[in-house]
Amino acid sequence: MRDLAQEVGLALLHRNARMVTAESCTGGWVAELLTQIPGSSAWFDAGYVTYSNQAKQRMLGVSAETLIVKGAVSEPVVVQMAEGARQDADVDIAVAISGVAGPDGGSERKPVGTVWFAWSIRGYPTVTCLSFFSGDRQAIRAQAVEQALAGVLAYLPAQTCIPEKI
Repeated sequence: MRDLAQEVGLALLHRNARMVTAESCTGGWVAELLTQIPGSSAWFDAGYVTYSNQAKQRMLGVSAETLIVKGAVSEPVVVQMAEGARQDADVDIAVAISGVAGPDGGSERKPVGTVWFAWSIRGYPTVTCLSFFSGDRQAIRAQAVEQALAGVLAYLPAQTCIPEKI
């Protein structure tokens, strides 16, 4: 995961772009990995850990109605999380994650391992992804962190040259 975080940092640095995270089930793990990298303040702005529905509403502007109707682990909620974080921080890209890491909290419709992602990119439509991970709580969270970082790389607008070091 550290190598993937390094790649994200290089890609952001090369593009003179900044990012933010809006995390629920990963509890700030994406932000933690990114800020372990020396010089990350050049491209990382903030990490929102919005574990409760109230925090999602208060910090990111997620609609109470959406939370009630769709639930915290849903596409509309992660879209609002990502867009709210990106707009609040005024950065180029945001990633949002909300899921059921377990071992409790799953349901027939949203079993343990269900994780929604959204990437909000300035000037582009927000991209979403629904994944189903397996394993224990730590394994599910780790897989979610990896997918979140991989998505940042996938959805950043392409450039031709990446510097060798951060």
